[in-house]
Amino acid sequence: MRIPRFYCPEITEVGEEIKLPLAVHRHAVQVLRLKSGGGLRLFNGYGLEIEAVMTSVNKRESTAKLMTVIQNDIESPLSLTLLQGISRGERMDYALQKAVELGVNKIVPVTTERCNVQLSGPRAQKKVDHWQGVIISASEQSGRCNLPILTPIMSFDEVLEKFNSGSRLILEPTAALGFKTLPLQTETKLLIGPEGGFSDEEVQTAVRQGFQAVKLGPRTLRTETAAVSALAILQAMWGDLG
Repeated sequence: MRIPRFYCPEITEVGEEIKLPLAVHRHAVQVLRLKSGGGLRLFNGYGLEIEAVMTSVNKRESTAKLMTVIQNDIESPLSLTLLQGISRGERMDYALQKAVELGVNKIVPVTTERCNVQLSGPRAQKKVDHWQGVIISASEQSGRCNLPILTPIMSFDEVLEKFNSGSRLILEPTAALGFKTLPLQTETKLLIGPEGGFSDEEVQTAVRQGFQAVKLGPRTLRTETAAVSALAILQAMWGDLG
């Protein structure tokens, strides 16, 4: 039986007994029906994972004793930053979820010329909080104990200004080069457009500022499919897939 895993930044040292965060308590007790004596694993998002045992369970709260540090070294040798054009609803959720599973280290939501989602103020923060929940859930499921960093929403121009060095790729269906032509890298940033893709001007601007335009193949993919495909290719070429 698979032992459930939960993100719990409060964990510290083996031997201590902690009160589980409310979200973890609700999932562990109300959804999974864990009882006192039940086993679970807790990770803090910064590389520490500990096997724990439920010590008390009631309707409103539960506690667990931290028992044994788990050696969890499943991070890819390839450092990946996903610069993802914001798409609608489940498409964005899917792209972020799969990016976590595929070992991305940092995720930057990007507004572009053809972005159909208008976000600002409290609505933008609410969406970022939702995406953070998607990332946490995907980390719990995939076995990662290093939580990928999610940045605030950035504009296309802000991304070009901030990510201005190292290996930088922009996905563009009309590009002359494919992924197999790229030299070996240990770190890269991947810029992917929203549903409508990038405008010609955006692609040209990115290339002028040092991004390499690359294509996946002859077919046009949805933005969420493109993200998964490109990340999987990079991990197969330079990371730990395959």
